[in-house]
Amino acid sequence: MVTLSWKNIFFVLLASLFFIGIIVISLNILSGSLLVLFILLIIHALAGKYRFLTSLFISFLLSFLVYQYVNNYIDSRDMSLEIKTLIKRSMLIFIVFGLVFTKIFYKQRTFAFTKLPKWNKRITLPFHTIKLSNFLLIGLIVSSTIFIPLFIYKEISYVKQMLVFGILFSVINASLEEIIWRDILLSSLKRYVSTFYAIVITSVGFGLLHISIGIPLIISLLFSLGGLFYATVVLKTNSIYPAIVFHFVINLGMVFNGWII
Repeated sequence: MVTLSWKNIFFVLLASLFFIGIIVISLNILSGSLLVLFILLIIHALAGKYRFLTSLFISFLLSFLVYQYVNNYIDSRDMSLEIKTLIKRSMLIFIVFGLVFTKIFYKQRTFAFTKLPKWNKRITLPFHTIKLSNFLLIGLIVSSTIFIPLFIYKEISYVKQMLVFGILFSVINASLEEIIWRDILLSSLKRYVSTFYAIVITSVGFGLLHISIGIPLIISLLFSLGGLFYATVVLKTNSIYPAIVFHFVINLGMVFNGWII
């Protein structure tokens, strides 16, 4: 049984405001966005030893707000949909910069999972242990199942047409999203709160962020399962790179299946 302490209430409130902030900013509701940020600023002033956490959420939401307004401007420009999509996903760098600035300001280590995984290491799963290389191979095979609809419904000419765009989009999107959610936010949160809390926050937040690209709320929440998987991969391997590879494969499959454009 979980004891409902003031600390737990504080963490739940902080997470709720963070999620609401992502939703209202994604929907371009400026008044709601400013209200959430105002409440977070008040909490920040009273947060004491948890001021870094509130700063992290505030910097994310402020950077995300800038990201949204830049993307709205890009949407108004006359250019191809593919170019627009690539530029817009590249703008996730605003969120990276905002989070990095906060970590530097608080004298925190910026990136935590930059080492290559130890392939011969054995990792512990709920019911057994497995060699890391085998675990990653299984994960890659499972991720690759996203290409199955491609072979059923799409022609090879479509794949050739979308190849360059698919690779560029997948590299940009997978790298920046994993840096934001796993390398910066997950590593930062787990230093101050439980690993469970850190995984939940980053996974749900990762899912909700997809509302900003027009995906409905319920579907976006399903993306949180992907966030849970990527977080598990990062924590088990102590490296961001396998998660980026898995994320790249999923994104490439989504492009080729026509789910991105």
